[in-house]
Amino acid sequence: MKIGELAQRAGVGIDTVRYYERRGLLPLPMRQLSGYRRFEAKDIARLQFVRKAKALGFTLEEIRELLALSSRRGGDMAGVKATTTQKLADLESKIDELTRIRNGLRTLLNSCPGHGAVERCPILNALGGDET
Repeated sequence: MKIGELAQRAGVGIDTVRYYERRGLLPLPMRQLSGYRRFEAKDIARLQFVRKAKALGFTLEEIRELLALSSRRGGDMAGVKATTTQKLADLESKIDELTRIRNGLRTLLNSCPGHGAVERCPILNALGGDET
């Protein structure tokens, strides 16, 4: 199948297919005599794998690692679990940081009456280091 059909069947754009080729997430396809790339059904599955992994927050480098691990048939799944465990730990750390930021912003908002002279703004004073 040609690149347009591959993109459509995998639910991505043609430029995305080309980008993943350049990044090594898709193997370089065989070319027809006409010069057109010729993709196979397994390329659809690979693109769908990449899409799903990206939706879960994996970086392209992490996806490349998962693809490499998945190609080792008969290998152990410990590497896949370790990569996914690390991704979850990273995500939980980001959630903790965002929760801290949200709570800080909420505290600032609650301290501000929303009217009056700007030089008495508790938000600006807190950000400027003057907490009076």
